[in-house]
Amino acid sequence: MLLRHAKSSWTDPGLDDHDRPLNPRGQKAAPLVGRFMNAQKLVPDLVLCSPARRARETWKLAATELKASPRLLMEDALYDFGNGGRILDTVRAKSDTARSVLVVGHNPSIERLAQRLIGKGDAKLRKRVAEKYPTGALAVITFETSDWGNIEDGKGTLAFFVRPRDLAKEPIT
Repeated sequence: MLLRHAKSSWTDPGLDDHDRPLNPRGQKAAPLVGRFMNAQKLVPDLVLCSPARRARETWKLAATELKASPRLLMEDALYDFGNGGRILDTVRAKSDTARSVLVVGHNPSIERLAQRLIGKGDAKLRKRVAEKYPTGALAVITFETSDWGNIEDGKGTLAFFVRPRDLAKEPIT
């Protein structure tokens, strides 16, 4: 599962990027994603989270909606803005016996990794992933392997792709 952090605040231009918090829109969106995960029984065994404040806050708010407490690892390598390779390396190295893993990170890495991994799945959802991976969006990609080392580009099936606006009963402002 690849979760892009929810919408963050830019109100304090002097704040280091790593320390930017969620804005009110992000604070509303993150629990919606958690509620969706819980309803779909998408509870990870392991959460790999960027140490950036906005990613930590996204996970904390989403996690309040789950009926479980997955193991959480803060990983510096997930504070990444590349092609997703560092994220994939981290998943392979840290996932051990976890059956499901949630990564909470940043774009463009999350989006690029999703696009790299997805080879099958609903055409409309795949197109949506390719068009835009907004803040707070969650992609769930399944693989026909139990070994994280065997995860390869183009071998995943996109099971879900949801955006906060898909989940909100009212527009999130």
